[in-house]
Amino acid sequence: MTQEINFEGWDELVLPFQLDASNVRGRAARLDSLLNEILAQHDYPQQVSALVAEAVMLTALIGQAIKQQWKLSLQIRGDGPIRIIATDYYGPSEDGQPAKIRAYASYDKDRLDASPETGFANIGKGMFAVLMDQGAHMQPYQGITSLDGESLSACAETYFQQSEQLPTKFKIITGLSAQPGQQDTWRAGGVMIQHLPKASPHKSGAPISFDTEEEQSPETLAEDWNRVGILLESVEELELIGPNVTPPQLLHRLFHEETPRVYDPQVVKFGCTCGEDKVRQSMSIYSQKDISKMLAPNGMVTADCQFCGAHYELEPKTLGFEGVEN
Repeated sequence: MTQEINFEGWDELVLPFQLDASNVRGRAARLDSLLNEILAQHDYPQQVSALVAEAVMLTALIGQAIKQQWKLSLQIRGDGPIRIIATDYYGPSEDGQPAKIRAYASYDKDRLDASPETGFANIGKGMFAVLMDQGAHMQPYQGITSLDGESLSACAETYFQQSEQLPTKFKIITGLSAQPGQQDTWRAGGVMIQHLPKASPHKSGAPISFDTEEEQSPETLAEDWNRVGILLESVEELELIGPNVTPPQLLHRLFHEETPRVYDPQVVKFGCTCGEDKVRQSMSIYSQKDISKMLAPNGMVTADCQFCGAHYELEPKTLGFEGVEN
């Protein structure tokens, strides 16, 4: 039985769900406000913003499964005009608190303007990396796959297939919404599904049950996964980013015959963890000579956060700088 959830103001939510009839779990999300706040920190060309938007949605859908106080990051690096796209997802500090996401991109404007390619092709050849920090005394995890396919979503699917042996599909739509007399705003909606190899409990503890062994056969599992994938592909753009369809309504429209079960949604907000203490810590690796080259005309050492644009000015002496002899 599907839970009743009040989705008044359902923007910035990731909704976990399970399809009991087909042994599939997934998440649906809508991140309009979050995305606009992230992109407002920068002045990217539209095609760069679109790729950042897709990366942010992937990060939210993947990151929802991590535990409190963990950090999940995506790093996309290529040899094309769009060199780097980086995102961070910070798990909630405690139950009931929002998760936080930040993102930025680095690109070569001259190469991008001169490129005959558009969108994903402008990242070029490189890597798609998933990194996870589980906190103190735990070894960080890193999984890498190449930038193959035609989208960041396709790269993420390849990562899960190769690194996790877990069939995964994404359907993500992003776009600019233009209304007369108003500033253009970004919209983003997405659904992620994963095929569980056998009966297994959702993290809430609700089990998936099978009536016969035949239902767990590889052939039946493959048929289930193929069917759910076809249903996901049938989603329309306006169902993902339009103003009238909530995530529970979307799941019912797509998967009502798969017995969808929804769980408590996770709120996600824009958030950056930069601060003066972290800037000082990052500066500690530099030599006296290096710091001397960082001095601004006013004699201060300056630093800007790539994610949120925060500007820091530090007194050199507080960084241990004592001057460099000529």
